[in-house]
Amino acid sequence: MTDIDKKELLKNRKVVEEINRHLWIESEKAGSDISFETASEDWLKKFSKAWMEYHMQDSDVFQGSQVSKKSTKRSNKAKK
Repeated sequence: MTDIDKKELLKNRKVVEEINRHLWIESEKAGSDISFETASEDWLKKFSKAWMEYHMQDSDVFQGSQVSKKSTKRSNKAKK
């Protein structure tokens, strides 16, 4: 993942929520607060790929597509 990709992800409110959740969990494990920067680097390294695959699928913000597989699946179910 490039630095540009990381910066784009960090603009996403849901990603920041996930990183804050990761920050809380990792701080609990460490027994003291870790920084947002540390938590974000760790989250991006460990979880960003899976997060993007699940949440963004075909609607990748880097490609500008507005249609996701989830909405396509919903519309296909409605046609049946």
